[in-house]
Amino acid sequence: MVKVATAQESISPAYPGRAPWGTASALRAWQQEALDAYLSTDQQDFLAVATPGAGKTTFALRVASELLARRTVTRILVVTPTEHLKVQWADAAARVGIHLDPGVGNTRTARSRQFDGICTTYAGVAMNVYGIEARCRNSKTLVILDEVHHAGHSLSWGDAVRSAFEPATRRLLLTGTPFRSDVNPIPYVTYEPGPDGIPRSTADYSYGYAEALRDHVVRPVVFMAYGGPMRWRTKSGDEIAASLNDPLTADVTAQAWRTALDPNGEWINSVLRSADRRLDEVRRHLPDAAGLVIATNQNQARAYARLLTELTGEKPALVLSDDAGASKRIEDFRDGEARWLVAVRMVSEGVDVPRLAVGVYATATATPLFFAQAVGRFVRARRRGELATVFLPTVPVLLAHAAMLERERDHVLGRSSSSDDLWSPEEDLLAEANREQSTPDADEDRFAALESEAVFDHVLFDSQAYGMHAAPMSADEQDYLGLPGLLEPDQVSRLLSERQRRQIARRDRLDRGPAPREQSLARALEARRKELNSLVSQYARVVGVPHSHIHADLRRHCGGPSLPAATTEQVEARIIELRKRF
Repeated sequence: MVKVATAQESISPAYPGRAPWGTASALRAWQQEALDAYLSTDQQDFLAVATPGAGKTTFALRVASELLARRTVTRILVVTPTEHLKVQWADAAARVGIHLDPGVGNTRTARSRQFDGICTTYAGVAMNVYGIEARCRNSKTLVILDEVHHAGHSLSWGDAVRSAFEPATRRLLLTGTPFRSDVNPIPYVTYEPGPDGIPRSTADYSYGYAEALRDHVVRPVVFMAYGGPMRWRTKSGDEIAASLNDPLTADVTAQAWRTALDPNGEWINSVLRSADRRLDEVRRHLPDAAGLVIATNQNQARAYARLLTELTGEKPALVLSDDAGASKRIEDFRDGEARWLVAVRMVSEGVDVPRLAVGVYATATATPLFFAQAVGRFVRARRRGELATVFLPTVPVLLAHAAMLERERDHVLGRSSSSDDLWSPEEDLLAEANREQSTPDADEDRFAALESEAVFDHVLFDSQAYGMHAAPMSADEQDYLGLPGLLEPDQVSRLLSERQRRQIARRDRLDRGPAPREQSLARALEARRKELNSLVSQYARVVGVPHSHIHADLRRHCGGPSLPAATTEQVEARIIELRKRF
């Protein structure tokens, strides 16, 4: 069995060098605080919520070591969302002297007694409820439910978890994701009524992204947002043109978004090129830094891999499914020096590849749960000052998720959706627009992405937007792509502010230049209106107010009629005034 003292003494250092996943020589401050909170109570269930990359596994394994040493439990059972994470947990536990059998698939029933416990998946629990329950009943067992929000994904999984682990001696619940809002309670999570009477989950210990960033436990994340004009043919045969930068209805946003992600369009090609340029810059400071492209489906993942091969001359690693081969490819990529990894969903949650520093969010999945887990792949710090960069389309729901990255959320039962709710039915529209079918129907075949173009929109950092529209590979865009790969959070803000001032000054010099003689007044006035509308759109995202309110405020401050009736001088005055507010 376990020699706890030796195991704890043999754990590798965590800082400044990064320890293997799930191990550390000394607990971080939050881990020690959480451990003290756990050991100070004899409660059967304990929910620990910690931001991705903070070290939940280290905390959980220290709890397991303590309980084994005290003979409070004699067996460990870890439940994970995927097959790959079973192996990852088993490897991490082995480094601290706890030997877990990850099994081979979910159908394996015979397990060697020399192990201290087993790893399984939530699907595996649902398939073998009575067998798992017997294990918990026959031995004093600590059950570790990793990413426990998965137990609320369906009634069948929730019921299976509740039944199988009812006899467990202790249950440790872990998650790093903002909980969803739905009617499925998560087993063994405590819910208490909020001020509005709606039940909300309560954690026994919480450690958010803002706290982890303050403690230098995770990397700061810079979001590079790209919009641009899109053109597509709908299922009814209509051709529609719209820009991702403009306010759109939910269904038009879904279709424009889908058009942007089309591998045959220019948008994704330009964004991948910019992301690879950013990776070049990061590698100047972190030579083994790598990038990850998260795709909507397997076909698009393969297409993106081909684009990256043409762009870089190096074939990226490609992970398409949750199987043993996929785990091996992830491990090889983690331990190697390849530049790019392209994956669908499985790399978005829990998978540990610390050298990932640049990401491309090329999927139409829009839930806050998935977004937080995806961004979590890039925040795992190896040394102080590392900076993560994530490229994403200028889609309101994604920008809202990015801006609220530091906000902690609870699981809310039965909350009704509304137009301003991040869990709104818009996700259903996006899913409908991007669903994969084994036999596509005729309507689905008639949707066609016709044309897409990428325009650098802005940089989002610490809920603040920096920069103005720029063409890909332009000097304006290069200013932001060229941020050093090693920066403290306050240095990031200062540099972004400086580069925004440089961009504005460059624009001002161009504006003062003589206008082409052949340009008509109508064209000149339309160009200035577009410039003003672009600035208003960006500023609206920063301050969180409707465009109409900003236009009205500019009219009050600068005078003049509404925009359609304003003169060139009046429009110019509003542009100058609005630029002062950035």
